[in-house]
Amino acid sequence: MATVFSRIIAGELPARFVYDDDVCVAFLSINPLRQGHTLVVPREEVDHWLDLDAATWSHLTAVAQHLGGAIERAFAPEKGGMMLAGLEVPHVHIHLVPIWNVHDLDFARAEASPDPADLDAAQHALRAEIEQG
Repeated sequence: MATVFSRIIAGELPARFVYDDDVCVAFLSINPLRQGHTLVVPREEVDHWLDLDAATWSHLTAVAQHLGGAIERAFAPEKGGMMLAGLEVPHVHIHLVPIWNVHDLDFARAEASPDPADLDAAQHALRAEIEQG
């Protein structure tokens, strides 16, 4: 059975995409920890990051680094945070979050019902920074 991320990648479910290439995609979290919270997801459905081939892992981290810079420019956080948890969806994904303190990475603080206008604004801001950067 396809994961929710595979269904998003296939266009079966909506998402606010900010990046895509032949290996991975990146889209905003529907339950963001902070505005701009982005997920970097390989197109290949792999449950655990340790099971990824080295080339895919290297590509994901390079994309995460590139997008992390765009997040820092768009939202001016103290730092661009990155987390790899993998418990909630059995499909590798890297969380990129603008952070001001360690509590900004606490999933218990995720927004359950974010304002769609805020998500649209974050998508627009990130796409603009990605295009410029």
